[in-house]
Amino acid sequence: MKFVKPLNLYQDLQKLRAVDRGRFLGLDVGDKYVGLAVSDFDNKVASPLSVLVRKKNNIGLMALDFQHLISKLSLSAFVVGYPYENMQKNSQNAIHVKGFVDDLCNTGKLEDVKYTLWNECYTTKNVELLLKPLNLHPVEAKTSSDKFAAVAILQAYLDFVNRYAVTEQSQ
Repeated sequence: MKFVKPLNLYQDLQKLRAVDRGRFLGLDVGDKYVGLAVSDFDNKVASPLSVLVRKKNNIGLMALDFQHLISKLSLSAFVVGYPYENMQKNSQNAIHVKGFVDDLCNTGKLEDVKYTLWNECYTTKNVELLLKPLNLHPVEAKTSSDKFAAVAILQAYLDFVNRYAVTEQSQ
């Protein structure tokens, strides 16, 4: 996997022909689950996709799942939620996410995949507050919150890059 700055990732994608652009996959990396969201083909709207179970010994299987999703959904890049808590890059949550990305990179199965990091602060808490009135079963509430946190991360990224693209075109 190759890190690309958020705006550069989108700009590089826009340089491709429309049929070659692909979609984005949003990831909300947690201790037990990785919530997934996918963009539409125009990269304007994020939708919930699924949740992958995360264990220390299944990173290779997760990489295979990602390979399958890349092929099946025409994915071009990942937008990984990263906790920029008080701008401390060494916070426990930040180290946790960075470790996950490093582990994926070390599998060697996603070498051509580009990814960027996007601020995820409070996304899970906000989603949990929205889901609380639904009185979901605890497991369903947790997996739903992870999926929709991934949606919030990806949608925030898409809103930013699309707003930037409109601003660039109007100048």
